[in-house]
Amino acid sequence: MKYSQIKSRLFIKNRNKLFKLLKNKSVAIINSNDEMPRNGDQTFPYRQNSDFFYLTGIEQEKSVLIISKGYKKEFEEILFILKPEKTLEIWEGHKLTKEEAKTISGIDNIKYISEFKMILQEVMLASETVYLNKNENPKFETPVPYKDIRFINEITEKFPLHNYERSAPLLTELRLQKEPEETELIQKACNITTKAFHRILKFIKPGVQEYEIEAEITAEFLRNGAGGHAYQPIIASGKDNCVLHYVSNDKECKDGDLILMDFGAEYGNYAADTTRTVPVSGKFTDRQKEVYNAVLRVMKKATLLIKPGNTINKVNEEVNRLIEKELVNLGLAKQNEIDNKEKRDSVRMKYFMHGNSHFMGLDVHDVGTKDTVFKAGMLMSCEPGIYVEEEGFGIRLENDILVTENGQIDLLADEPIEIEDIERLMNE
Repeated sequence: MKYSQIKSRLFIKNRNKLFKLLKNKSVAIINSNDEMPRNGDQTFPYRQNSDFFYLTGIEQEKSVLIISKGYKKEFEEILFILKPEKTLEIWEGHKLTKEEAKTISGIDNIKYISEFKMILQEVMLASETVYLNKNENPKFETPVPYKDIRFINEITEKFPLHNYERSAPLLTELRLQKEPEETELIQKACNITTKAFHRILKFIKPGVQEYEIEAEITAEFLRNGAGGHAYQPIIASGKDNCVLHYVSNDKECKDGDLILMDFGAEYGNYAADTTRTVPVSGKFTDRQKEVYNAVLRVMKKATLLIKPGNTINKVNEEVNRLIEKELVNLGLAKQNEIDNKEKRDSVRMKYFMHGNSHFMGLDVHDVGTKDTVFKAGMLMSCEPGIYVEEEGFGIRLENDILVTENGQIDLLADEPIEIEDIERLMNE
C-alpha cells in the first residue's frame, strides 16, 4: 500500500456497528472483489470491494468475511485469506500472512480460503437468517456477474430454506456517517488533490495537451502516496467544457478557451472530488468572468444548504432556483420563462442539467439516496455549473462538504477558487 497503514480500530468499530444490527441466529457473508481481466494476459489494477474494505481494511483478492451472531463465540468473526505460497509470491508478490491480516483488520480468527466451504456449512446450519451483499448503489448498473452475484446464486441454491436478507441497507446506513478516521483519510485525499491543482495552474498554457495536464495531476497524486485517481479524470478544454463526462483528454488547449478539470485523489481507498474551470491563457475574458462568478455565487449559497435535516433533493430544488436567477442576470433566460413553472425546468436544464450534490466516501458517488436526511458526519459534493454551449464554454465548480452539528466544513477550502487567486497563480 502507498498510504500510511490505517489503525485496525476503525475496522473493529465498523464491524461492531454492523454486528449490533444483525438479527440473532444470523450470519453475514461479505466477499472481496474479483480480479478483473484487462486483456489476454493481464488483469486491471486491483481495487477492493468498498464494503469489504470498510469492514476489514484488507485489500487482497480471494478473501471472505463471515460475521455470525448467536452461535459460537469464536465464529463471530472469521476472515478467510489466500494461503501465502512461495510459487505464487514469486509471480505476484507478497501475500498476507495470518498475523499481518490480524494486524490490519483486528480480527483474531484468520483462516485460509481453502477452509471456507467447510466452516460455511457449519455456520449456515446454525443460522436462521443469512445476510448477503451486493452493490445497490442506484447510480450503478452492470451486466457483469461479479463475485457477489455468483455467490448469491450458489448459496441460495445450496441452502434454499434459509431466510435471506440484504446487508446493503445496513452497510449503507453505517457508511453514510463517517468515523473521524475516515474523515481524516478523505481530508488527506483532498489535500493531495489541492496540491495537484496548484501544480497544474503553473503548467497550463496555450499549446499543452489535455493529457499532459492529466499526467501532471497523476504525478502529484502518486508522489504524495495516493493510490491514483478516485475516478477517470475529466480534462475538457474549449467546447468540451459542456460535455459532462468527457474523458478523451486528447485535445490541444487553445488561447482564449477555458479548461474544465474534474478530478480527485484516492487515498486509503477514500475519494476526493473537485472541479475547477480556468482560462488556458491565464486570464478570463469579461464574459467568462460573468458566468464564472454566477456559478461561484451559487456554490457559496449551496454550501450553506448542506446541513443537518436537509436532503439532496431539497438542496437540488433550491440550487435550481438560484441558477435560474443567474441565468436571467446573464441574459440566457427571460424572467417570464422562469416565472412559468411549465417552462422553467426545460429552460434551466439547457444550461444546468445535473444535480448539485452526491454523497462521498469509499466510492466517489457513495451510498445514500436523494431523500437521505443529512446528519453530522455525512460528506457530499457541492457542484453547480452553467454550460453555455452556444458560446462555446461551460463552467463547473466543486468542493467536498462535511456535515457537522453546527453547519459544514469544506474539505477543499484551501484550493483556490476566486478569479483573482487563479489568475495570480497562473501568471506568477
